[in-house]
Amino acid sequence: MKGMEQATKAEQLMAMVDKQQNLIYEAEETIWKNPESGFREWKTSAYLEKQFENLGYELMRAGNIPGFYTDLDTGRPGPKIAILGEMDSLIVKNHPDADLDTGAVHACGHHVQCAALLGMAAAWKEPGALEGMSGSIRLMAVPAEELIELGFREELRRQGVIQYFGGKVEFIYRGYFDGVDMAMMIHANRLAEGKTFWIRRGSNGCITKNITFQGVSAHAGGSPQNGKNALYAATCGIQAANALRETFVDEEHIRFHPIITQAGLAVNAIPETAKLESYVRGASYDSMCQYNEKINLALAGAAASLGCGLEIHDRPGYFPLNNDPGLAEVVKEAMRLVAGPDSVGQDDGWGTGSTDMGDVSAIMPAVHPYVGGAVGNLHGSDFCIGDRKMACVQPAKCLVVAAELLLREEGKRAKEVIANKKPLFSSKEEYLLALDRVTMKKQAVQYQEDGTVILDYKNLEQKH
Repeated sequence: MKGMEQATKAEQLMAMVDKQQNLIYEAEETIWKNPESGFREWKTSAYLEKQFENLGYELMRAGNIPGFYTDLDTGRPGPKIAILGEMDSLIVKNHPDADLDTGAVHACGHHVQCAALLGMAAAWKEPGALEGMSGSIRLMAVPAEELIELGFREELRRQGVIQYFGGKVEFIYRGYFDGVDMAMMIHANRLAEGKTFWIRRGSNGCITKNITFQGVSAHAGGSPQNGKNALYAATCGIQAANALRETFVDEEHIRFHPIITQAGLAVNAIPETAKLESYVRGASYDSMCQYNEKINLALAGAAASLGCGLEIHDRPGYFPLNNDPGLAEVVKEAMRLVAGPDSVGQDDGWGTGSTDMGDVSAIMPAVHPYVGGAVGNLHGSDFCIGDRKMACVQPAKCLVVAAELLLREEGKRAKEVIANKKPLFSSKEEYLLALDRVTMKKQAVQYQEDGTVILDYKNLEQKH
């Protein structure tokens, strides 16, 4: 009888989400047509704010950055669950739907998360939607998941607008996750045929890097001997880092993928400055720190070999994502109720991308599964949503049903998840201290009067 009641309640909630399909699709289309990269999502945030307020929600706005959250209280005490939607786009200038001025486009499908979030908010305003639940739900529209435009974000940090580069990390720092017991979201992707949802063990974290090679300008044709070529130093640094790759331990899933953002201003002048942006990704905090140190040594050695200077500015990126097993079981149950018993794929694999949902998972139980419906390559020029119902409506149904499973019976299953939680850090404060230990800004190559060269590439604050 209990299983029948559960199925009936799930069917009722799914029907409530189905009623919001027009609202969901309108949001998906509107946000797709107005893409904005991280910490620039002002139009997206304003649109969602208006829609939420039209539904009767009171919002806590982030203020000087885009984003907001709102609490939905069942009227009975119990755990608090956060459900997240990411607002930012990527920059893929050759995508046919990219913004002509900025190159922004939702080539990662975050716009469908926002549409689903709005659909959930509307469904929970239906009569009887919260019946039998205890606790509360925090709906969060978060900025800046894609870790791009690092120079822009560093400028925001210098101005005091943000403290951290990731939207969820910044929200944690600002206290927007305070009092939350667990968090969940669903990301669109291209899945194996026959599967609607997919969940895996987790994915990499990362350290962000702004790297500046410092040379001396000179006439490239007339007197190159008087210059020190920062571009050559940068390319040597990239090759030196590449030579380390066979030493990367497979299980640590290390990734290093630099781009050159500046490498000279005129073809007839030796490049005085070359700038790189990159991440060092890894499966654990310790591995990220250890391999980052190795790469810093390779970069510093390359700079010194050509007599150039090197400034390394490392900043915290994201912690590795570790999907909570107990919360994942509840979400998988909801997935099967929504899409059928054979609709859910699962593996013990490890993703080598990064998400700031990893930072959430470092301090509380969290899950970040995938839903199908996407076409093309994630982050690619051919990415789009091919099945709107699967990508937008199904995740809304899943998360509404999952929240009910967690908070029914006085929040029994949510309390079980909390009792069995094993986050990396016991508090937000401990997490932020570990995050800040990644930060380093220094001149990594120092030339002495006696002709010796000192390579100062280690972050002495890191403990590993």
